[in-house]
Amino acid sequence: MSRAFVFPGQGAQAIGMGRALAEAWPAAAAVFDEVDAALGEKLSALIWDGDIETLTLTANAQPALMATSMAAMRALEAEGFAVTDAAFVAGHSLGEYSALCAAGSLSITDTAKLLRVRGEAMQSAVPVGVGAMAALLGLDFETATAVAAEAAQGEVCQAANDNDPAQVVVSGAKAAVERAVEIAKAKGAKRAVMLPVSAPFHCALMQPAAERMAEALAGVEIKAPMVPVVANVVAQGVTDPEEIRKLLVAQVTGSVRWRESVQWMVGQGVTEFWEIGAGKALSGMIKRIAKETTQAAVGTPEDIAKLKG
Repeated sequence: MSRAFVFPGQGAQAIGMGRALAEAWPAAAAVFDEVDAALGEKLSALIWDGDIETLTLTANAQPALMATSMAAMRALEAEGFAVTDAAFVAGHSLGEYSALCAAGSLSITDTAKLLRVRGEAMQSAVPVGVGAMAALLGLDFETATAVAAEAAQGEVCQAANDNDPAQVVVSGAKAAVERAVEIAKAKGAKRAVMLPVSAPFHCALMQPAAERMAEALAGVEIKAPMVPVVANVVAQGVTDPEEIRKLLVAQVTGSVRWRESVQWMVGQGVTEFWEIGAGKALSGMIKRIAKETTQAAVGTPEDIAKLKG
């Protein structure tokens, strides 16, 4: 039986996430302390006792979700599980940074700082209200890509997230994305809905953010991961530090090829996926992509107790 560890992206955040882990394992508590120190602020206080609107701001949500994932990872390690028990690690968008951190490619301090820059850069790349994202449900990737191309009309409109066989997210200029919603409905989408996001992620409008990330990543040490990291933009395992650096820059404007990434891991023999951190969104997607696999959420002490059986 081959296992992969997967790490959630934005949208999984919740007030109180990771607190029980920090209370149960000193190593998990140390992660939150390290992230607080890296950012020079008590992000942990916001995560555990703040308000959801502030936590959901991209610049907060990204390091907060990574901290929660790494706290879960440290708790697993304290109970005798290791990242090397997995054949691969992968993460959805910002989750790729959590995966790299878990695999020893990036330090927690560097990952927290990079995600703060990434969140701020993605937020400021496009003025609020200029861009948008929409989820197209019930269309396959090829159809959704065609919808985006038809809707563009000279503006940016791209398939941003290929989440599972019946969920594709498009991203771009607001008017173009609104057109995509109407075109998708006409093409038989079960639902097509605008998403409550603050910026149009994973499309060409994010180019200013990609440039900022290239600068930020240039100054950071990236080690070879202990297990291959399945990168969003190529949907296969990578281990070379310089390739990882390039792919993290490309990821800002590129599509999150999640469906293909899961299929690739299954093709390599993975039968079991552990979702490390907040929520269970990826487990749901994986179930729809690869019905023959099993999923486990690892976000609370109870989850870890279950895994120990």
